[in-house]
Amino acid sequence: MSIEATAAQRPAARRSRALPWRRQLTMWIGIVLVAIPVIVSVFAPWLSKYDPNEVDLTRRLRPPSAEHWFGTDEVGRDIFARVLDGGRRSIGAGIGVVLVAGAAGILIGALSGWLGGRFDLLMMRTMDVILAFPGLVLAMAMAVALGPGLTSSVLAVAFVRIPIYARLVRAQILSLREREYIDAAVALGASTPRILFRHLLPNSLAPIIVQATLDIGNAMLLTSTLSFLGLGVRAPAAEWGAMVNSGRTYLLDQWWYATFPGAAILLTAIGFNLLGDGLRDRLDPRYQAGGRSRL
Repeated sequence: MSIEATAAQRPAARRSRALPWRRQLTMWIGIVLVAIPVIVSVFAPWLSKYDPNEVDLTRRLRPPSAEHWFGTDEVGRDIFARVLDGGRRSIGAGIGVVLVAGAAGILIGALSGWLGGRFDLLMMRTMDVILAFPGLVLAMAMAVALGPGLTSSVLAVAFVRIPIYARLVRAQILSLREREYIDAAVALGASTPRILFRHLLPNSLAPIIVQATLDIGNAMLLTSTLSFLGLGVRAPAAEWGAMVNSGRTYLLDQWWYATFPGAAILLTAIGFNLLGDGLRDRLDPRYQAGGRSRL
């Protein structure tokens, strides 16, 4: 190869190496948007000098200032302190939904894909029935049946999200069960739990991780919606959706009341979605060799 040809290929090689970094830009943005609210929520008691539930009617509905960065609410509570404290419940609820729905969905999907037959038919038709209802409506009905509270809203939203994981894992198991190493494990007499947890599920982790990351933002939005409707956390506990609900009647004159918790919900949900998109491209082999990005 000539020196000229080699020199001509160097810019193209540099562009090829730079492409993956551009592809991961949104993932790093997502990491920042997720890390900030998670960190400040964990260290909330040390980041604000006010108690999030401290009532002081002499400072009610004050606008943002050097003393109260996000202003105060209708009973004089510091909104900055409440946003930090509410992040524990909002983000924790989203993660809790994913953990509960993921555990149940993975178990149902794995058994359905491996066992097949009537069990698979029964489970998948049950999942179809759940998916036939609008997610928010079904979550509201479940939350009403369980009673108001953060735990009830988490369980209600988790129930709605189970079919997503069940169908995803079932599809992965149906694909992997035809591989030669699975046939070898069956021939050696491996038990069903060993085949599922040693061979099948570990090789299905990539799409599950991506779906879970994407789903945290959606779960946060659903649980915040239930709190907005009065079916989530109970007063005086701080939670972003409940704060937006309390501040909506003051939106025209005291804009800061609902704006800051609403912005926290929006930015954190966007962060989890960007992080999930970035993980999808990073874990998908088709996008590790310099292929076109989905972003």
